[in-house]
Amino acid sequence: MMNKFPKINFIGNKEKIAKWITDYFPKDAESVFDAFSGGSSVSYQSKTKGLKVISNDILEINYLLSKALIENNSTKLSYKDVELIFSGEPKEGFMFNQYSEVYFFPNECKELDLYRENIEKLDSEYKKALALILMRRAMIRKMPYSRFNINWEKIVQLRDEVYSYEKYKRKRAYHNQSFKSHFIENVSEYNRAIFDNLKENLSINDDVFNALDSVEADIIYLDPPYTGTMNNYFGFYGMLDEYIVGEKLQPFENNFIDKKTSIELFDKLFSKLNNFKYWYLSYNNSSYPTKEQLMELLEKYSNNVKLVEKPHVYKITGKENKKVNMEYLFIVENTNITSKQELSYERAEL
Repeated sequence: MMNKFPKINFIGNKEKIAKWITDYFPKDAESVFDAFSGGSSVSYQSKTKGLKVISNDILEINYLLSKALIENNSTKLSYKDVELIFSGEPKEGFMFNQYSEVYFFPNECKELDLYRENIEKLDSEYKKALALILMRRAMIRKMPYSRFNINWEKIVQLRDEVYSYEKYKRKRAYHNQSFKSHFIENVSEYNRAIFDNLKENLSINDDVFNALDSVEADIIYLDPPYTGTMNNYFGFYGMLDEYIVGEKLQPFENNFIDKKTSIELFDKLFSKLNNFKYWYLSYNNSSYPTKEQLMELLEKYSNNVKLVEKPHVYKITGKENKKVNMEYLFIVENTNITSKQELSYERAEL
């Protein structure tokens, strides 16, 4: 049976084109570093191809997606685990205090506080990761537009099924299903997605510039936030990280949001890739820098740069129309590859 990537709901996820991307990976490669793993679709497709996968993302919830579905080769949630998660009475905790009538109703926030406490009682880090990404899925399903930057008045309005039907001809009843029902509805699909590709895969939760110093792989796959598009990932999903750690967090740096600094960030990024033989960069025609500017930057570091393109339909969240973009995949073969040992020696000499 072919392993199937579960429903994630992640803005910018490459699920529909993950196979197209990974089909360009060279046959001699044995490992891949997915440096901005996001919703983990490219990591998952790479895992199905038998590659050793190292995934990294600065968002804790994305790290847990990878930990549960990529690093984890066998651990699943049992019926007893699910019973434990949903046992007890709702309580007032972080979500109730910080997000009542901000994203969810007060009673829903108390439920989330109970479930978060119960998840910590699970007997495995992989089970905890799996439970948290299933809770993420439940929270996303209850959120209009599937992101956490909508004001409360709009959330209440769109969760009104009569209004939603009158306005959009859809009731969207799933916004008002319980967290528990969403969780249970998805647990089998998530359990089935877990498989062993006979490799020691690894998940990392770090800023990309820190992670690059310690990771070794044949391929590096880069899917950074697309500057100039809907790419404020902390704004969309940072609340989920806060739910995990139980405290308010500051947005992370190096997030490629600002056009003024994006070229400088890309140049800094490319300058640190000399220990990877193959580089793959996803980008599109609606973003900044342009493909010509990115090609110019990449050609500073390699004389073997190719570009392939593919039309790709993006559903614009919150709108009924769809936007057709041209998806770019820049492919670099690094002929000046430097080993980690050589890099360490060069730094020591400096």
